[in-house]
Amino acid sequence: MKRLLQHAQKAAILSVLTNTILAVVKGFAGIVGHSDALIADAIESCADIFSSFLVLIGIRYANKPADEDHPYGHGKAEPLVTFAVVGFLLISATIIAVESIRHLSEKQEQPAFFTLYVLAAIIVIKELSFRYVYRKGQQTNSSSLKADAWHHRSDALSSLIAFLGILATFLFGKGFEKADDWAALIASVFIVYNAYKIFRPALGEIMDEHNHHDLIDGIRIEAKKVAGVVDIEKCWARKNGMSYVVDLHLEIDGHLSVFEGHAISHALKDHLMEVYPYITEVLIHIEPAPNFS
Repeated sequence: MKRLLQHAQKAAILSVLTNTILAVVKGFAGIVGHSDALIADAIESCADIFSSFLVLIGIRYANKPADEDHPYGHGKAEPLVTFAVVGFLLISATIIAVESIRHLSEKQEQPAFFTLYVLAAIIVIKELSFRYVYRKGQQTNSSSLKADAWHHRSDALSSLIAFLGILATFLFGKGFEKADDWAALIASVFIVYNAYKIFRPALGEIMDEHNHHDLIDGIRIEAKKVAGVVDIEKCWARKNGMSYVVDLHLEIDGHLSVFEGHAISHALKDHLMEVYPYITEVLIHIEPAPNFS
């Protein structure tokens, strides 16, 4: 788990640095290049800085060891941080939408051509950031890191829409000066959609939603490799930050002694935690296997 934590923290720190640099670049290019879409992008990136910083803090806190008051650890802090990230996304989308609508009623100066180059670079950087951070989120089972990755993807999409809006002002000329503002408005809709995609899995994690089917199927297969295990009757898994807590009903020969059953359950627990390093606890209820001969 320590190695997974290091990977998650490294990805979160990268997000903070990337968003900080891009917020400055977007803001400067947007003001100098007269692009409302770029300025809107800069506003979102400012929110991204705080959300990525929250993710970093949340990952560290969620991986604190269990204590007397938190016997299951502090993992639930991760989806709570994800909710905060969603909040930043919605605030960003609202600000962008309001500013875009306001600018639509004002005279719009055509953005400078160089803003297209800036946006093209931002799109590439943000898409690469999404892929890197999301991959790390999958490797570490971090919901907040995955949320931060989707933040990068939403930024890439909003930058792409801004690019198309500014490009339209040059391709179609007079009468399309406000395409830049329309692009920013459309981008705010995409940001809200991405916020929902981030929110839904985090809500499921808080509610202990039963959706870890691949893990459970794997546990059933691995369990039968342990001597004395007849079958797994029931099995549930709860995500707790970057780790999982598993509850299962273990079927063994009902004629075995308590000591023998206890030994089998410990062997199963040790085996599962070795195969799946992100499982931090396995609670086992022993049952006699039906029709065991």
